[in-house]
Parts: sequence; structure tokens; C-alpha cells
Amino acid sequence: MQFILAQQVVFAQQGGSGSMLSTLIMFAAIFAIFYFMIIRPQQKRQKERDKMLGAIQKGDKVVTSGGIHGTVSGIEDNVVLLQIADNVKIKVDKSAINIVTAKSSN
Repeated sequence: MQFILAQQVVFAQQGGSGSMLSTLIMFAAIFAIFYFMIIRPQQKRQKERDKMLGAIQKGDKVVTSGGIHGTVSGIEDNVVLLQIADNVKIKVDKSAINIVTAKSSN
């Protein structure tokens, strides 16, 4: 038991600055892994979604995040007018559109 404690004391005295450097390198590696595995792909998906929402036009067939299928019949700033049946139109927030299933033929 005393031998193990003596080794730990010697190791702590010798490796003070080296262990600090290895700890910093380890944190940098973990941050790099998080960036390339989580943050960067999420930013890419967000850019694609913003591009999709910006390209929505009258006549596009869309599906909302609530599962409502409809055809875009009008667009105002952040509100989209969806026709979901004959003579039935609803207003939804543009961010609620999840998928564009068919583009208009304009």
C-alpha cells in the first residue's frame, strides 16, 4: 500500500506540466470530435432547411410537421396559406413546413 502511494507522489511531482499539456490536448480532441460529428452536420441540415423554406412557391405540395398535406396557395412573410381540400384553406407558420413533396410546374 505504501509503495503505491509513493509511486503516486513521485508521478505527481514529475508529471505536473506534462499532464496539463496532455489534458489540454485531450479536451481539444474531444471538442474537435463534437464539432465534426455533431455541430457541423447540424449546421449543414439547418442551411438545407432554410434553403428549402426560402424556395417554397405557390402551387408546391407540402407536408407540415403536424402531418397535414396541402398545396401552397399563398405566401406572406412567415405565414403560408395551405389548401388542404376543396374550399378549405388554413394558415400555417412557414417553419411548420417539414417536406416539399412536389414542386409547382412554374
